[in-house]
Amino acid sequence: MNAEWILDARKIPDEVMNYLRRIAVQAVEEKHYSPEVAADFLNISRSSIYDWIHKFREEGEDALDTKKAPGAPLVITPEMDEWLRQTVLTSTPEAHGYDTVLWTLEIMVDLLKKQFGVWVSDSIVALHLHEMKLSSQVPCYQARQQDPQKVEDFINQKFPLIQVVAERMGADIAFEDEAGIGILTRSGRTWGEVNKTPVVTVNKQRGGYNVLSAITAAGELTFDIEEKSMDGKRYIEFLEKLLAGRTRPFIVIADNATFHRSKEVREFVRGHRH
Repeated sequence: MNAEWILDARKIPDEVMNYLRRIAVQAVEEKHYSPEVAADFLNISRSSIYDWIHKFREEGEDALDTKKAPGAPLVITPEMDEWLRQTVLTSTPEAHGYDTVLWTLEIMVDLLKKQFGVWVSDSIVALHLHEMKLSSQVPCYQARQQDPQKVEDFINQKFPLIQVVAERMGADIAFEDEAGIGILTRSGRTWGEVNKTPVVTVNKQRGGYNVLSAITAAGELTFDIEEKSMDGKRYIEFLEKLLAGRTRPFIVIADNATFHRSKEVREFVRGHRH
């Protein structure tokens, strides 16, 4: 037989070796075989047999078990893990002085170094995050100015009434909004709980270019790009673009931006009631 474990006892699994040590010691101590015979039968060196007997006599049977090497001490402790998990799930890097709202491995490595004085590689941090059931995902951005209660009231109460009115009028409904795009435009992934899209609170008042857009339930998209700040006059120009060529009544749903409620916009809406 030429199996590796027969020729080299180091290939034998630890649990099996625990049994073999006990068999060898019992053969010598209780059945009075010589250590040489036990070594020859088990194909184990005589020095190992004598070493096992010595450990058994000095420390007892438990000393015959394979001792696991202690290994290097943990660099990231359970306390650090919990701190990191709570930090990722309840805040953004922006709150810790970084110019982004998205968590990256590099930021977490830097933050652990600042907070605990330890340095680990980004791969080690990723391993700990996965063990804590966190993953890198595309987040859902939520405006800091958004009022969740008002959103719920609109969806469950106000919008169903608007739908009834639109059906009676034979009107189309469009949702209109503006977005600022600039050097702080956010794209990419951040870390959050597995199977749960992370929600990132952001300041939507920053930006360079302004994009006006409206989309209907049928998927018709209209948009404009503006370099200057938005005002009522520019908003009216976009509303005129939305109305151009339409033959059906048109209901535009917008938020409470100041220029949406300006005097000139209200007058424009009244003038186009038909």
